[in-house]
Amino acid sequence: MRLKGKVAIITGTSPNIGGGIAEALAAEGAGIMCVDADAANANDCARYIEKSGGKAIGRQCNVLDEAQVKEVVRETVRAFGKVNVLVNGAVKYNLKGLLTMPMSEFREQVDLILTGAFVFTKHTAQAMIDGKERGSIIHLASTEAHQGNPQNVAYCTAKAGILNMARANAMELVQYGIRVNSLTPTATDPTESVDRAERWGRPRWDITNHLALKRGKLLPTGKPPSPSDYGYAAVYLASDESRFVTGTDMRVDAGAIARYWGWGEGTLS
Repeated sequence: MRLKGKVAIITGTSPNIGGGIAEALAAEGAGIMCVDADAANANDCARYIEKSGGKAIGRQCNVLDEAQVKEVVRETVRAFGKVNVLVNGAVKYNLKGLLTMPMSEFREQVDLILTGAFVFTKHTAQAMIDGKERGSIIHLASTEAHQGNPQNVAYCTAKAGILNMARANAMELVQYGIRVNSLTPTATDPTESVDRAERWGRPRWDITNHLALKRGKLLPTGKPPSPSDYGYAAVYLASDESRFVTGTDMRVDAGAIARYWGWGEGTLS
């Protein structure tokens, strides 16, 4: 197992990307602290990992409450003996543009995504340093961190901040043997998420008209990735195989960012 002996804190463990990454790391032997603002997401994710033979704990946490964050990190160390992996995936969606978004909503969304990652990184990194653990921190970004979406101003702004925070963190923490990278997902096939939710004991939801399935056809690969595809990348970044990978962004975006805007169905438009 590639992550045997590793312990990971993962924030944002819904049945979507965060849950997929949690299951992938657990399958490779890591102990998992599943963290979410929604207690059901945290507990259902942990329960499924335990049922599958892994080790996991679920904890509800507001990533902007520093006292709660500190307690989650302390509990992780108490329960597993250490922490050496962090995946920052807590997110909030609010599709509004510059001219329509109230300042309060902009601040709320940017704060949760960007400041939440800062708080968890600060206290998890300190726990790694105190425990003399070499570690890996993974910030989840987005293709919208690299490209502009006119109706998603706060999300684009926060995720772009995640990219450079990862680089800044990497340069500060490298002296302690802690690597920091970002991982860029794109529009994601919801099929696996629906299946995961059902495995967790939840009802299925209709994805017939899901936007990602429609837009995914426009990707260079012709279809979008699934959460498990991000999980494979996260396993690599969390493992010792990537011991010289730090301060970079790993794109699992089906070629979305590389594609020139004027390139159509195999020909220049």
